[in-house]
Amino acid sequence: MLSMLTKRCQWFTGAMITIVLACPAAAQVVVIANGSPITEYDIQQRMKLDSSSHKTVTRQQTIDDLIDDRLKISKAKVYGLEVDDSEVSRAFEGMATRQQISVQQFSQVLERAGISPNTVKARIRAEMTWRQLIRGKFGSSLEVGESDIANALKERNESETSAVGYVYTLYPVTIVVPRGSNEATISAKRGIADNLRVRFVSCNEGLAMARALRDVAIREPITRNSADLTPQLREILGNIEVGHLTAPEVTAQGLQMFAVCNKKETTAESPLKREVREQLFTKRFDSESKKFLEEIRKSAMIEYKNK
Repeated sequence: MLSMLTKRCQWFTGAMITIVLACPAAAQVVVIANGSPITEYDIQQRMKLDSSSHKTVTRQQTIDDLIDDRLKISKAKVYGLEVDDSEVSRAFEGMATRQQISVQQFSQVLERAGISPNTVKARIRAEMTWRQLIRGKFGSSLEVGESDIANALKERNESETSAVGYVYTLYPVTIVVPRGSNEATISAKRGIADNLRVRFVSCNEGLAMARALRDVAIREPITRNSADLTPQLREILGNIEVGHLTAPEVTAQGLQMFAVCNKKETTAESPLKREVREQLFTKRFDSESKKFLEEIRKSAMIEYKNK
Protein backbone atom coordinates (compact mmCIF):
# COMPACT_ATOMS: atom_id res chain seq x y z
CA MET A 1 0.00 0.00 0.00
CA LEU A 2 2.78 2.42 0.92
CA SER A 3 4.64 1.56 -2.27
CA MET A 4 1.50 2.18 -4.37
CA LEU A 5 0.88 5.52 -2.64
CA THR A 6 4.49 6.54 -3.24
CA LYS A 7 4.17 5.70 -6.95
CA ARG A 8 0.97 7.72 -7.22
CA CYS A 9 2.62 10.72 -5.56
CA GLN A 10 5.58 10.41 -7.91
CA TRP A 11 3.22 10.26 -10.91
CA PHE A 12 1.27 13.32 -9.74
CA THR A 13 4.44 15.31 -9.10
CA GLY A 14 5.80 14.32 -12.48
CA ALA A 15 2.56 15.35 -14.19
CA MET A 16 2.58 18.75 -12.52
CA ILE A 17 6.20 19.33 -13.51
CA THR A 18 5.33 18.39 -17.11
CA ILE A 19 2.46 20.92 -17.18
CA VAL A 20 4.61 23.70 -15.77
CA LEU A 21 7.46 22.92 -18.18
CA ALA A 22 5.03 22.75 -21.10
CA CYS A 23 3.61 26.22 -20.52
CA PRO A 24 5.76 28.11 -18.00
CA ALA A 25 4.92 31.51 -19.49
CA ALA A 26 1.17 30.95 -19.22
CA ALA A 27 1.44 30.00 -15.54
CA GLN A 28 3.58 33.04 -14.72
CA VAL A 29 1.96 35.44 -12.25
CA VAL A 30 2.24 38.97 -13.62
CA VAL A 31 0.41 40.94 -10.93
CA ILE A 32 -1.44 40.32 -7.68
CA ALA A 33 -4.47 42.49 -6.90
CA ASN A 34 -5.73 42.29 -3.31
CA GLY A 35 -4.30 38.80 -3.03
CA SER A 36 -5.78 37.57 -6.31
CA PRO A 37 -3.13 36.54 -8.90
CA ILE A 38 -3.35 37.52 -12.56
CA THR A 39 -1.33 35.25 -14.82
CA GLU A 40 0.06 35.62 -18.31
CA TYR A 41 -2.66 33.19 -19.40
CA ASP A 42 -5.35 35.50 -18.00
CA ILE A 43 -3.88 38.44 -19.90
CA GLN A 44 -3.62 36.59 -23.22
CA GLN A 45 -7.16 35.28 -22.86
CA ARG A 46 -8.60 38.73 -22.16
CA MET A 47 -6.72 40.22 -25.11
CA LYS A 48 -8.20 37.55 -27.39
CA LEU A 49 -11.65 38.24 -25.98
CA ASP A 50 -11.29 41.98 -26.60
CA SER A 51 -9.99 41.32 -30.09
CA SER A 52 -13.00 39.13 -30.90
CA SER A 53 -15.29 42.10 -30.18
CA HIS A 54 -13.11 44.39 -32.33
CA LYS A 55 -11.89 46.23 -29.24
CA THR A 56 -8.32 47.47 -29.53
CA VAL A 57 -6.47 47.73 -26.22
CA THR A 58 -2.84 47.70 -25.15
CA ARG A 59 -1.38 45.04 -22.91
CA GLN A 60 -1.31 47.47 -19.99
CA GLN A 61 -4.95 48.38 -20.54
CA THR A 62 -5.80 44.69 -20.46
CA ILE A 63 -3.90 44.25 -17.20
CA ASP A 64 -5.69 47.27 -15.73
CA ASP A 65 -9.05 45.81 -16.75
CA LEU A 66 -8.21 42.51 -15.08
CA ILE A 67 -7.04 44.32 -11.95
CA ASP A 68 -10.32 46.23 -11.88
CA ASP A 69 -12.28 42.98 -12.15
CA ARG A 70 -10.39 41.50 -9.20
CA LEU A 71 -10.89 44.64 -7.12
CA LYS A 72 -14.60 44.79 -7.91
CA ILE A 73 -15.17 41.21 -6.77
CA SER A 74 -12.95 41.73 -3.72
CA LYS A 75 -14.88 44.85 -2.69
CA ALA A 76 -18.23 43.16 -3.21
CA LYS A 77 -17.22 40.39 -0.81
CA VAL A 78 -16.66 43.02 1.88
CA TYR A 79 -20.37 43.83 1.52
CA GLY A 80 -21.27 40.14 1.55
CA LEU A 81 -22.15 40.16 -2.11
CA GLU A 82 -21.33 37.23 -4.39
CA VAL A 83 -22.83 36.17 -7.71
CA ASP A 84 -23.86 32.50 -7.91
CA ASP A 85 -22.51 30.23 -10.63
CA SER A 86 -26.11 29.67 -11.78
CA GLU A 87 -26.53 33.41 -12.44
CA VAL A 88 -23.34 33.48 -14.48
CA SER A 89 -24.43 30.41 -16.44
CA ARG A 90 -27.80 32.00 -17.24
CA ALA A 91 -26.08 35.15 -18.49
CA PHE A 92 -23.69 33.02 -20.60
CA GLU A 93 -26.68 31.15 -22.02
CA GLY A 94 -28.32 34.50 -22.79
CA MET A 95 -25.30 35.50 -24.88
CA ALA A 96 -25.68 32.29 -26.89
CA THR A 97 -29.44 32.81 -27.28
CA ARG A 98 -28.96 36.33 -28.64
CA GLN A 99 -26.73 34.84 -31.33
CA GLN A 100 -29.40 32.19 -31.98
CA ILE A 101 -27.10 29.28 -31.17
CA SER A 102 -26.91 26.75 -28.34
CA VAL A 103 -24.59 27.09 -25.35
CA GLN A 104 -22.49 24.22 -26.70
CA GLN A 105 -22.18 25.89 -30.11
CA PHE A 106 -21.30 29.21 -28.48
CA SER A 107 -18.57 27.49 -26.44
CA GLN A 108 -17.20 25.89 -29.61
CA VAL A 109 -17.11 29.27 -31.37
CA LEU A 110 -15.10 30.71 -28.48
CA GLU A 111 -12.72 27.76 -28.33
CA ARG A 112 -12.04 27.98 -32.07
CA ALA A 113 -10.98 31.58 -31.44
CA GLY A 114 -8.64 30.36 -28.69
CA ILE A 115 -10.89 31.72 -25.92
CA SER A 116 -11.91 29.58 -22.96
CA PRO A 117 -15.61 29.86 -22.01
CA ASN A 118 -14.39 30.35 -18.44
CA THR A 119 -12.71 33.58 -19.53
CA VAL A 120 -16.06 34.93 -20.70
CA LYS A 121 -17.76 33.71 -17.54
CA ALA A 122 -15.14 35.41 -15.37
CA ARG A 123 -15.84 38.69 -17.18
CA ILE A 124 -19.59 38.18 -16.75
CA ARG A 125 -19.14 37.51 -13.01
CA ALA A 126 -17.16 40.72 -12.51
CA GLU A 127 -19.70 42.82 -14.44
CA MET A 128 -22.72 41.33 -12.65
CA THR A 129 -21.06 41.66 -9.24
CA TRP A 130 -20.13 45.29 -9.85
CA ARG A 131 -23.55 46.19 -11.24
CA GLN A 132 -25.27 44.81 -8.15
CA LEU A 133 -22.80 46.54 -5.83
CA ILE A 134 -23.22 49.97 -7.47
CA ARG A 135 -27.01 49.63 -7.56
CA GLY A 136 -27.08 48.67 -3.90
CA LYS A 137 -24.67 51.35 -2.71
CA PHE A 138 -25.88 54.28 -4.84
CA GLY A 139 -29.48 53.24 -5.49
CA SER A 140 -31.14 56.54 -4.54
CA SER A 141 -28.77 58.70 -6.59
CA LEU A 142 -29.32 56.48 -9.66
CA GLU A 143 -33.10 56.88 -9.69
CA VAL A 144 -34.50 58.79 -12.67
CA GLY A 145 -37.69 60.72 -11.98
CA GLU A 146 -40.32 62.13 -14.31
CA SER A 147 -38.92 65.65 -13.87
CA ASP A 148 -35.49 64.39 -14.97
CA ILE A 149 -37.02 62.94 -18.12
CA ALA A 150 -39.02 66.12 -18.80
CA ASN A 151 -35.87 68.25 -18.52
CA ALA A 152 -33.95 65.88 -20.79
CA LEU A 153 -36.72 66.04 -23.39
CA LYS A 154 -36.63 69.85 -23.30
CA GLU A 155 -32.87 69.79 -23.89
CA ARG A 156 -33.52 67.62 -26.93
CA ASN A 157 -36.22 70.05 -28.09
CA GLU A 158 -38.88 67.36 -27.79
CA SER A 159 -42.15 67.85 -25.94
CA GLU A 160 -43.70 65.28 -23.64
CA THR A 161 -46.69 65.08 -25.98
CA SER A 162 -44.37 63.66 -28.63
CA ALA A 163 -43.29 60.96 -26.19
CA VAL A 164 -46.38 58.86 -26.82
CA GLY A 165 -46.45 55.10 -26.46
CA TYR A 166 -49.09 52.41 -26.80
CA VAL A 167 -50.36 49.57 -24.65
CA TYR A 168 -51.41 46.57 -26.73
CA THR A 169 -53.70 43.69 -25.80
CA LEU A 170 -52.66 40.70 -27.89
CA TYR A 171 -54.01 37.18 -28.30
CA PRO A 172 -51.39 34.65 -29.45
CA VAL A 173 -52.93 32.51 -32.22
CA THR A 174 -50.95 29.45 -33.33
CA ILE A 175 -51.55 27.15 -36.28
CA VAL A 176 -50.07 23.94 -34.87
CA VAL A 177 -47.54 22.24 -37.14
CA PRO A 178 -46.31 18.79 -35.97
CA ARG A 179 -42.55 18.40 -35.69
CA GLY A 180 -40.94 16.80 -38.71
CA SER A 181 -43.78 17.82 -41.07
CA ASN A 182 -42.94 17.76 -44.78
CA GLU A 183 -43.04 20.80 -47.04
CA ALA A 184 -46.52 19.97 -48.35
CA THR A 185 -47.97 19.95 -44.81
CA ILE A 186 -46.20 23.18 -43.87
CA SER A 187 -47.43 24.84 -47.07
CA ALA A 188 -51.00 23.72 -46.32
CA LYS A 189 -50.77 25.12 -42.78
CA ARG A 190 -49.48 28.42 -44.12
CA GLY A 191 -52.46 28.53 -46.44
CA ILE A 192 -54.76 28.12 -43.43
CA ALA A 193 -52.95 30.96 -41.65
CA ASP A 194 -53.21 33.28 -44.66
CA ASN A 195 -56.88 32.47 -45.12
CA LEU A 196 -57.56 33.14 -41.44
CA ARG A 197 -55.85 36.52 -41.65
CA VAL A 198 -58.08 37.56 -44.57
CA ARG A 199 -61.28 36.56 -42.74
CA PHE A 200 -60.16 37.94 -39.35
CA VAL A 201 -61.57 41.49 -39.17
CA SER A 202 -62.65 41.75 -35.52
CA CYS A 203 -61.50 40.03 -32.35
CA ASN A 204 -64.96 38.95 -31.13
CA GLU A 205 -65.85 37.11 -34.33
CA GLY A 206 -62.31 36.30 -35.41
CA LEU A 207 -61.26 34.55 -32.20
CA ALA A 208 -64.48 32.50 -32.18
CA MET A 209 -63.85 31.52 -35.80
CA ALA A 210 -60.23 30.59 -35.05
CA ARG A 211 -61.23 28.44 -32.06
CA ALA A 212 -63.55 26.45 -34.31
CA LEU A 213 -60.69 25.51 -36.64
CA ARG A 214 -58.77 22.29 -36.23
CA ASP A 215 -55.16 22.49 -34.98
CA VAL A 216 -55.48 26.14 -33.95
CA ALA A 217 -54.45 27.12 -30.40
CA ILE A 218 -55.36 30.45 -28.81
CA ARG A 219 -53.58 31.38 -25.58
CA GLU A 220 -54.61 33.82 -22.88
CA PRO A 221 -54.28 37.51 -23.82
CA ILE A 222 -51.08 39.37 -23.01
CA THR A 223 -50.52 43.10 -22.50
CA ARG A 224 -47.41 44.77 -23.86
CA ASN A 225 -46.20 48.36 -23.69
CA SER A 226 -44.56 49.57 -26.89
CA ALA A 227 -41.58 50.67 -24.79
CA ASP A 228 -40.90 46.99 -23.97
CA LEU A 229 -40.90 45.91 -27.62
CA THR A 230 -38.09 45.77 -30.14
CA PRO A 231 -38.16 48.50 -32.84
CA GLN A 232 -39.03 45.82 -35.41
CA LEU A 233 -42.02 44.54 -33.42
CA ARG A 234 -43.16 48.11 -32.66
CA GLU A 235 -43.24 48.79 -36.39
CA ILE A 236 -45.17 45.59 -37.11
CA LEU A 237 -47.83 46.30 -34.47
CA GLY A 238 -47.99 49.95 -35.46
CA ASN A 239 -49.00 48.93 -38.99
CA ILE A 240 -51.71 46.47 -37.89
CA GLU A 241 -55.25 47.73 -37.38
CA VAL A 242 -57.07 46.75 -34.19
CA GLY A 243 -59.07 43.58 -34.80
CA HIS A 244 -56.58 42.07 -37.26
CA LEU A 245 -53.82 39.46 -37.19
CA THR A 246 -50.09 39.94 -37.64
CA ALA A 247 -48.26 37.92 -40.31
CA PRO A 248 -47.44 34.33 -39.28
CA GLU A 249 -43.99 33.57 -37.91
CA VAL A 250 -42.42 30.12 -37.63
CA THR A 251 -41.98 28.92 -34.02
CA ALA A 252 -41.26 25.57 -32.37
CA GLN A 253 -45.03 25.02 -32.01
CA GLY A 254 -46.03 26.10 -35.49
CA LEU A 255 -47.10 29.31 -37.25
CA GLN A 256 -47.77 32.01 -34.67
CA MET A 257 -49.74 35.19 -35.19
CA PHE A 258 -51.01 37.85 -32.80
CA ALA A 259 -54.52 39.22 -32.79
CA VAL A 260 -54.32 42.94 -31.98
CA CYS A 261 -57.47 43.37 -29.89
CA ASN A 262 -56.79 46.67 -28.15
CA LYS A 263 -54.42 49.61 -28.53
CA LYS A 264 -54.37 52.42 -25.99
CA GLU A 265 -52.27 55.55 -26.16
CA THR A 266 -50.13 56.27 -23.10
CA THR A 267 -47.70 58.97 -22.00
CA ALA A 268 -46.78 57.15 -18.77
CA GLU A 269 -44.09 55.20 -20.61
CA SER A 270 -43.13 55.33 -24.25
CA PRO A 271 -40.17 54.21 -26.37
CA LEU A 272 -38.77 57.76 -26.27
CA LYS A 273 -39.18 58.09 -22.51
CA ARG A 274 -37.64 54.64 -22.01
CA GLU A 275 -34.67 55.64 -24.16
CA VAL A 276 -34.13 58.87 -22.19
CA ARG A 277 -34.56 57.08 -18.86
CA GLU A 278 -31.95 54.48 -19.77
CA GLN A 279 -29.52 57.13 -21.03
CA LEU A 280 -29.81 59.13 -17.80
CA PHE A 281 -29.46 56.01 -15.67
CA THR A 282 -26.37 54.86 -17.60
CA LYS A 283 -24.77 58.28 -17.25
CA ARG A 284 -25.31 58.31 -13.49
CA PHE A 285 -24.25 54.69 -13.10
CA ASP A 286 -21.01 55.27 -15.03
CA SER A 287 -20.24 58.38 -12.98
CA GLU A 288 -20.72 56.66 -9.60
CA SER A 289 -18.91 53.55 -10.85
CA LYS A 290 -15.86 55.53 -11.98
CA LYS A 291 -15.56 57.49 -8.73
CA PHE A 292 -16.02 54.40 -6.54
CA LEU A 293 -13.50 52.35 -8.52
CA GLU A 294 -10.91 55.15 -8.23
CA GLU A 295 -11.48 55.18 -4.48
CA ILE A 296 -11.03 51.40 -4.26
CA ARG A 297 -7.82 51.52 -6.31
CA LYS A 298 -6.26 54.05 -3.89
CA SER A 299 -6.44 51.61 -1.00
CA ALA A 300 -5.84 48.42 -3.01
CA MET A 301 -2.79 46.19 -2.70
CA ILE A 302 -1.45 45.84 -6.25
CA GLU A 303 1.89 44.10 -6.65
CA TYR A 304 3.60 43.65 -10.03
CA LYS A 305 5.95 40.67 -10.41
CA ASN A 306 9.21 41.14 -12.29
CA LYS A 307 8.02 44.35 -13.89
